[in-house]
Parts: sequence; structure tokens; C-alpha cells
Amino acid sequence: MAVAEARFTGPTRWRQPEPEYWRVRDGDASARLRSWAEILATTHLAFDVHPTFRTPTRFQGAVTRRAIGDLMLVDCAASPFLGHRSRAVMDGRREASPRENVLGLQFVCKGVERVREGNRELTLTAGDVVLWDGMQPTEVEIVEAFYKRTLLFPRDQVVALCPRLADVSALPSLDGSAPARLLVRYMNALALELPQLEPTAATAAANAAFELLRAAIEPNLPTDRSAMRAALRTEIGRYVRTHLQDPTLGPASIAQANAMSVRALHALFEDVDASVAALVRSERLARCLEDLQRRNGGSVTEIAFRWGFCDAAHFSRVFKREFGATPSEVRQAALAAGSARD
Repeated sequence: MAVAEARFTGPTRWRQPEPEYWRVRDGDASARLRSWAEILATTHLAFDVHPTFRTPTRFQGAVTRRAIGDLMLVDCAASPFLGHRSRAVMDGRREASPRENVLGLQFVCKGVERVREGNRELTLTAGDVVLWDGMQPTEVEIVEAFYKRTLLFPRDQVVALCPRLADVSALPSLDGSAPARLLVRYMNALALELPQLEPTAATAAANAAFELLRAAIEPNLPTDRSAMRAALRTEIGRYVRTHLQDPTLGPASIAQANAMSVRALHALFEDVDASVAALVRSERLARCLEDLQRRNGGSVTEIAFRWGFCDAAHFSRVFKREFGATPSEVRQAALAAGSARD
């Protein structure tokens, strides 16, 4: 009689759609720039792309795009080039106008970019934040190899939320704005968190970004407190996930790193009926589960200590309570499955 073997597969988590990737195709210098113009038209806006004396023969450009509800988070890296977005270019893209009807919040990670939009002329360097309007003619020149992260908002939605955004050229600079800095930190956190976000969480994340943008533009207006707190929780979650191997990680160190009191940190998580300690424990257990299911992940004790657990017996208890199987059972199942495949 055949006996079915039970196999521990771990919890099933919903995953966001995979990011989209574009890279300049191989070819001569002109072919590479044509490829880059196509990529920009697909991921940002349509531009006439031209070389400058700084443009290398083997021009390089790459884009990664992730969806967040109605928003798009776009990472872009490129060699120097010159891009013109004239009225003629915009008129030639009428069929794409709904997709190009966007506002972009851009954070410069590396390099130098010169921008001319309306009556504005800006030189952007690493750390600068700028808001641009996809419905305005623009000229951009990448002066040094460039890397930027941009959050694309549907223009109609943000203008309805904040009418001042109808004319971004009339807005004050976002440099030095605390809400703008928080929004940039939030963008960076979202880039890491998106794969784990379920659809409802992605929608909430997009709403928080809308509210943070409004707060950056109109700081004296009442803001949606829940959206601000959600953004802070996302930033704290990012910090936790990048410090899981620190055995001292806990409420005190997390609060200090995020410039708040321990009491305020605990209050922040009361909104979602959770605790900071539970977040740390859950993330550590998830990393342990991943390593236990890898053949070369190490022994159970090594894995537990790697991810911040200091007591093997305690680790075994909380792991079984979370996943319904002991670490040893998961490890043995993974090794057996690997041997069967061999």
C-alpha cells in the first residue's frame, strides 16, 4: 500500500507582481540612444534623446519599475545624455497621454542632472528632491552617471487632493522639508517591502504616499494622522529587516535609531494591534525558516544564532508555535527533499 509522505512547505504568502526591468540594447552609439528613448517613453515620459560631449560610445541605461496601487516606483540609472520633451514630442504622444499625465517625486541617489521646466532651472545632485510635472515641456541633461528613484503619481488624483500641485513650478523647494524627507525614506522602505505587500496593504501604502506628498506641499494643513503613522511603521519595518542579525535589536535600539521614545514606538504599533517585539520575532522566524529550507543553510543552532536568537530551546518553542513544526523537522524535510531530487 502506498503511503503519502507529509511534507512541510511553510506558510504561503501572497506576493506582489515581480518588478519590471529594462536595459539598453547592444548596438552602436545611435542605436543605444534610440533604445534608451524607447525605455524612457515606456517607463517615464517621451523624450528626444541626444548625445553630448560627455556621452560614452557604449551608453548604458537601465530602469526598474514596481507598482504600488495606483503609483509607480521607478529606479533609473544612465550615462550622460540630453533629453528634450517639447510640445511637439508631447503632441506626438497623444495616445499615451493618460499614462504620461503624471507628477513625479524624484530623489537623486547619485550623479548630476540639469533640469529646465517652465521658468525653473535646477542642478540636482545626490540627496536632492524635486517634483516635476509630466504635462510640462522639459529639458534634462545628465552631466555625470546618474541614479535616481522616482515615485510617479496620477496627476489628476494628486491635484484633486492638493490643488497647489497644478503648478509645481510655483511651489517652494522641497529641500529641508521634514515631510519630504519622510516621503523619501518611505519610498526607499517601499522598494524593500513591496514583495511582501498584499493588495490591500499596497493600496494603503499608496494612500500614505499621497498624504505624505500633500503634507510636504501644504505642511500647515491638517494631515491624515493614520497615513503618517503607517509611513513611520513601514520605515521602522525596513530598519528591523536590515538589522535582524543584531542580537541587541529591540524596542530601545529601534526607537533610538528612528529618533523617538520607546513609549512613542509602542504607541505607533497599537494602531495595528501588534507590537514591536512581535515584529522582530516574526521577521527573525521568517528568515530562519528560509535558511532551514535551504540545504546549505547550516545547522539549526547556527541558523537560530545567525538571526538573533540566543537560546536554542526558546527558538524551537516559538518556531513550532509559529509554523506548527519544529526547526529540526523542517530541516530534515528539506534535506530529505534535496536528497530525493539528487
